Amino acid sequence: MKPALEKLPASAEDGIHCRVIKANGFGCVWHCHPEIEVTLVFKARGHRLVGDDLASLCPGDMVLVGSNLPHDWQNDTSAPGGAQPVHSMCLHFDPDWLGRGWLDMAPMRQVKRLLERAALGLHITGQTRDEVEALMLQCPDQSGLPRVITVLKILQRLAESNDLVPIASRGFAPELDPRDEDRVNRVVQHIQAHLDETIYLENLAALVHLSPGAFSRFFKTRTGKTVPGFINELRIGRACRLLSETGIAITQIALSCGFTNLANFNRQFLRLKRIPPREWRRKFRG
Repeated sequence: MKPALEKLPASAEDGIHCRVIKANGFGCVWHCHPEIEVTLVFKARGHRLVGDDLASLCPGDMVLVGSNLPHDWQNDTSAPGGAQPVHSMCLHFDPDWLGRGWLDMAPMRQVKRLLERAALGLHITGQTRDEVEALMLQCPDQSGLPRVITVLKILQRLAESNDLVPIASRGFAPELDPRDEDRVNRVVQHIQAHLDETIYLENLAALVHLSPGAFSRFFKTRTGKTVPGFINELRIGRACRLLSETGIAITQIALSCGFTNLANFNRQFLRLKRIPPREWRRKFRG
C-alpha cells in the first residue's frame, strides 16, 4: 500500500501552509510529504490511518505527523445516519522552513528531538492539546512574522509536553512509491464504501490487477496489517461511533458494519477494544 507523494504549497510570506477544511470529506488519500503536519479535527465521522495505526476520529483529535510518514484521514459517508460534514485544520511546514541548520541551534534542541519523535506520528492529548488548539486557531488570520511566531510557540509547547503519545509502531517501514497511488486508493475507497457487505479478497485483488496471494503480500508489507485485520478495524471503528452516538440496537449495528452474526462481532470488538460493545456504549453515553 504505497502512499502518494503530495506536494504542498507553502506561503511565500512565512513558509507555512495553513488550510481550513469545511467539506464532505478531507480531500486526501493515503499519502506522504516532506513537510511536518499538525492536523486538528473539529468535526468528522471516520478514521485516520497514520503509519500502521488505524484509529477512529472524534472531535478534538489532534496529531503531529513527521516528515514522509504515510497518513490518511477519511470521513465515513456510508454508515447509518449519513455523512457528517468535515471541519478540520492543517498546518504544514518544511523541516528546513527557517533555513538549513536552524534545528541544530542550541535553543532548538528540544524541537529537533520533537520532530525526530514525530517520525512515528504523535497523538496530542490533555492540556497540551487545548493550548495548541488555541494557538492554531490564530493561524488562519495571520501571515508573515506573526504566524511564524505562533508556529514556534506551538512547537515549543509540544517539545515541552508529556501529553504526546506515539502512534505508529517502531517497526513500521513502508515502501514508498507514488506510482501506486491509484491502486491503493481504489482498494481503500472500495473497502470503506462496502463495509456493511461481505468483502472478498479476490475482488480487492482484481481492483489492482493482482492475484489474491500477491495482493495479500502487497497489502501486508506496505501497511503492517493483513487485509482481514484492516477491514475488521474499520468495522469496529464504525461500530464504536454508532454505539456512542446512536440508540441503534447492537445487533443492527453489527449487521450494518458487515458482521454476519452477533457472536463474531462481540468477539472482534472485545479483541480490539478490550471491553464488550454494551459496556462501551454505557461508558460513552454515560
